[in-house]
Amino acid sequence: MRAERVGQSPPMPIHFDLVDLRLMVHVAEANSLTRGAEASHISLPAASTRIRNLEESIGTKLLYRTSQGVTLTPPGQAFVHHARTVLGQLEHLRGDLQEYARGIKGHLRVFANTTALGEFLPPVLRSYLLSHPDVNIDLREQLSHDIVRAVTDGRTDLGIVAGLVRTENLETLPYRRDRLVLVVPRTHRLAGAASVAFADTLDEDHVGLHESSAIHVFLRQVCDQLHRPLKLRIQVGNFEAACRMVEAGVGVAILPRSAARRHAQAMDIAIVALSDPWAIREMLICMRSLDALPVFARELVDLLVEDARRAATQDEAH
Repeated sequence: MRAERVGQSPPMPIHFDLVDLRLMVHVAEANSLTRGAEASHISLPAASTRIRNLEESIGTKLLYRTSQGVTLTPPGQAFVHHARTVLGQLEHLRGDLQEYARGIKGHLRVFANTTALGEFLPPVLRSYLLSHPDVNIDLREQLSHDIVRAVTDGRTDLGIVAGLVRTENLETLPYRRDRLVLVVPRTHRLAGAASVAFADTLDEDHVGLHESSAIHVFLRQVCDQLHRPLKLRIQVGNFEAACRMVEAGVGVAILPRSAARRHAQAMDIAIVALSDPWAIREMLICMRSLDALPVFARELVDLLVEDARRAATQDEAH
C-alpha cells in the first residue's frame, strides 16, 4: 500500500466543461461578467454560479471584481489561455470532420486592417463564402498591433496586418502592397505636387474616417509623435464618403491609394504621394500555425495567397 503523507489531503479534482471554457473567454474579452454571460447565451446568475464553482474547484480566484467590471487574475489568465487553445483545437477537429458531419457549421474569425477590409477582402470572401456555405466568418477591423496580439492569444484565427509590426512568434505569408496617399480637390494648391510630407498637410482641414477605424487611430499616433494636432473638419464612415467630401472642398484626406484611384475615376479629386516611409504598406497574412488551422481556414488562406499572386501579376503588367 502507498502511504499518504500525514496531514496532507489528496488534491481536489477540478471540474469544468466547454460552457465554462467559452464563458471565461467571453468574460475576458468583454471585461464584463454581464456581457460575457450574454455572449455565452446564459443568464447572469448561471454565469456567476459557474465561475464561483470553478474558483472553488480550482482553489483560487479567477477574476478581480470591481465597480468598473472584471479583469483576470494570473490564474484566470492561465485558464483563458488554455481555454482558447482547447476551443481552437475543437474548431480544428470540427473543420476536418465537416465533409462527414453534415449540418455542422464552421466558424472562422478574421481580423484585418482598414485597407484590407475595405479594398481587398470583399471579393475574396465572396468567392470563399459561395464555395463554403457551411462556414460563417466573423470579420473585424482592428489596428495591426492589436491583430498580432489577437492572433497570438487565439482570439482570432487569421489576421491581415500592414506596416512595421513584429510578428516573430507567428507564421506569416505575404499578401498585398498598398500605400497611403493624400487626396485633395483637383484645384488644390498641392494637386500638382510630386509628393508631400504628412507633416506639411497638418495646416489643412482634414476629412477623417470614424474614430474606431485603424487608419484614424494610426494617423492620431503619427500626429502625437510629431506633437501636432490633426485638424479634423468632418469624419465619415467609408472611403467613398471621404472622397466626396474632398471633392466638395471640405478638406483633404489620407486614404489608401487603391481606394483613391478607384474613386478618382468618377470624382474631381487629385492624388498626391506621401513621402513618409510609413506610407508604404506591406500586408501580411498571419496565423499561429498554418498546419494547426482547420481545413476550411487553410482553404481561405489559399484563396488569399492566390489573390496576392494575381495582384502582383497585374502590377507587373502595368
